[in-house]
Amino acid sequence: AAVRAAAAVELVHNFTLLHDDVMDRDATRRHRPTAWTVFGDADAILAGDALQALALRMFAADPHPASAAAATRLADCVMELCEGQHADTAMERRPPGEVTLDETLVMAEAKTGALLGCACAVGALYAGAATEDVEALDAFGREAGMAFQLIDDVIGIWGDPRHTGKPAGADLAARKKSLPVVAALTSGTPAAAELAELYTGPYDEKKEDLERTALAVERAGGRDWAQAQAADRMARAMQELARAVPEPEAAGGLLALAEFVTRRST
Repeated sequence: AAVRAAAAVELVHNFTLLHDDVMDRDATRRHRPTAWTVFGDADAILAGDALQALALRMFAADPHPASAAAATRLADCVMELCEGQHADTAMERRPPGEVTLDETLVMAEAKTGALLGCACAVGALYAGAATEDVEALDAFGREAGMAFQLIDDVIGIWGDPRHTGKPAGADLAARKKSLPVVAALTSGTPAAAELAELYTGPYDEKKEDLERTALAVERAGGRDWAQAQAADRMARAMQELARAVPEPEAAGGLLALAEFVTRRST
């Protein structure tokens, strides 16, 4: 009964990836060239627009009684995603010392937590769940999404490109203010000052630059903080899941999702 809804959420997910890659100028995703590098900016943007329209059309054509509420929730999610992406791109233009950890966390929830929360909430709507259970599953998804993003940021710096499908240290080379980086920058340590100096200058395309930058993030506590924060977020997610689905055997798929998020290395 929820296949249409699941497909609609995934279409929106891929719409955001197409647009994000254009804005971030990422050349690789999932071990393949990004759409804009193959077809150009205009076609990648238009393909993303079409995916979003198709997602809403799937809900509009769905006779399920929850389709209208789910479509509204997904539309609200898209607006939150746009808000998060706007905050992200705005932060990239600001000096390293002007970005706070709190605003970076808010941005990450809007960009990543919102979509996973929406996916879980839409599933609950299609299952006919009570309002409080829908909101608990939305909260579960948001917290799990934040854990996913924290681990994703760690992998983006220290992951193996053979598994990630992206060049090693691509976020550092682009001077992106990911969660571990901002945690490190705001740590008040000598390594934070070194990292801020590195982030103020352009990437010099030397391997030593990436190694120095990654080491500065680690020495300033960014990696440890992100991993601890991911564990904390997942613990919160499990509490929210228990509110909506008290019986563990009934939450098998969502528990598997939680395990994947916490154990992933790509």
